[in-house]
Amino acid sequence: MDVLKKVYYFSIFSNVLIALAAGSQCVLTYIILGQEIDFYIVLIEGAATLALYNFSLILSKPQSPELSVYARTRWVFKYERLLWINTIIATLICLWCLFHIHPYVIFFLGVIGFVSVLYSLPVIPLHGRWGGLRQVPAMKIFHIALVWVLSSVFLPYIELYGNAVFVNTKLLYYLAFLKFIFLIICTLPFDIRDIKQDSYYHLRTLPSMLGEGRAKRLCYLLLGVHSLFILAAPYLLVFKIGLLLTNAIIYLLLRFLVFKTNEHYHYAYLLDVSLVLQFLVVVLVQCFA
Repeated sequence: MDVLKKVYYFSIFSNVLIALAAGSQCVLTYIILGQEIDFYIVLIEGAATLALYNFSLILSKPQSPELSVYARTRWVFKYERLLWINTIIATLICLWCLFHIHPYVIFFLGVIGFVSVLYSLPVIPLHGRWGGLRQVPAMKIFHIALVWVLSSVFLPYIELYGNAVFVNTKLLYYLAFLKFIFLIICTLPFDIRDIKQDSYYHLRTLPSMLGEGRAKRLCYLLLGVHSLFILAAPYLLVFKIGLLLTNAIIYLLLRFLVFKTNEHYHYAYLLDVSLVLQFLVVVLVQCFA
């Protein structure tokens, strides 16, 4: 049990889990669209996610990280050499992959990067001064979902389009819509957990506007809505079963772990696990169908 806990903490604190989640969601897009997986796209998706999350940690390093109230901050900068090694390796993988993907993808990666920095870039006039999307009330969660949909759904599509591979666009847009809702479900618990921290930085997130109780109920509501749209999706039955099983597992995680207590900061990371789990469940159901 101790070994599993150490592996779990290593995966979330080192950002390896979120990188695996990004890669898994990318592969899932290929599977649902019925296309051959381009592993250069999957690699660049996972490596870029790891590098970007690591860079954000490096740039936000506190003056005395060992005194931080957050276990993650203390762990990350205790093993700061590992953080730099991971970042360098991830960056090199991205550069290597650039030589194996279509130029359209390179351009689209720039678009995703631009959309990502809009969160902090002062480009919007707000109350007499310029601010980023983070200052727009309730925008945070939708911005995160949008960036993930662009990278995990439309990035594979751009590569397929560049190679003249036919893709059912109705299926593509439905998948993007479903994934957008799913990512909001997986992101809400983090914002609920961070209500006090976001208030300190004057960020009006959806949970801080709704209140903790309503935000939790919204999470359950969205899970139900997502499940209904899965039933109506133009997918093969095997995909629907896998996605619905994942939703049932997420409900159990929310009900009995994530929302059970506010004392366990790390439980919200189980939603990152859900992004990997969704891929694994769909693949397993497909294998045994």
